[in-house]
Amino acid sequence: MTNLAVPASTASVSAAASTTAGTGATTSGTTGSAGSAAALTQTDFIQLLTAQLKYQSPTNPADPTQLASEFAQISTVNGINQLNTTVSGIETGGAASQLAQASSLVGKQVTVAGNDLIPNSAGVATGAFSLASAAQNATVTILSPSGIVAGTKQLGPLAAGQNSFTWGNGTAGTHYTYQVTANGTSGAAVSVTPSTVYTVDGVNVSDGTQTFSVQGTSTAVPVSSIQSVLGGTTS
Repeated sequence: MTNLAVPASTASVSAAASTTAGTGATTSGTTGSAGSAAALTQTDFIQLLTAQLKYQSPTNPADPTQLASEFAQISTVNGINQLNTTVSGIETGGAASQLAQASSLVGKQVTVAGNDLIPNSAGVATGAFSLASAAQNATVTILSPSGIVAGTKQLGPLAAGQNSFTWGNGTAGTHYTYQVTANGTSGAAVSVTPSTVYTVDGVNVSDGTQTFSVQGTSTAVPVSSIQSVLGGTTS
């Protein structure tokens, strides 16, 4: 049996093997219903081998060398199946580990690029920004979706790096934006990089990609877009 392609059913196996009865163990033709060799299992090999032995010609029995080779192929296929199972388990374990790490951020505030200000159900919103250098004073201007000034907040002196603030006069469900102006001790303007702050509600891992579901938007936030976990002083 040099052609080890497996027919689609056991009945097909027996029929294919019976065609070899008059010609010995070697199959000279092809089987139209043969499946893919990549899909062979140990059970498939045993069925095919049993059918071959059952229908072998008494005057031209199966070659023992071929039988030994076929048993080796059975062992190889079984080993490949076990390896695939092991790899699948490793991949599943990796996803579980990623999920466990990302889930530690549920309930915490994270920052992404942007300048949106999203109030919670109580109308309180949190913003965050980074200063290129220390500021003697900083002012936040909050704008409504139509661009009208909805409020301002004086933050006073701030250190260089990440800073954050809260604003409590918003309306839940409304997406505001904000601008920060800051001046150094010399009066020169300090460069400001704003960020949008989201509160993480949940974590998803799909195809190795982690995303967060967050409050204030139905759009999932990729883990790769997270700049920082908010931990600075809130003013």
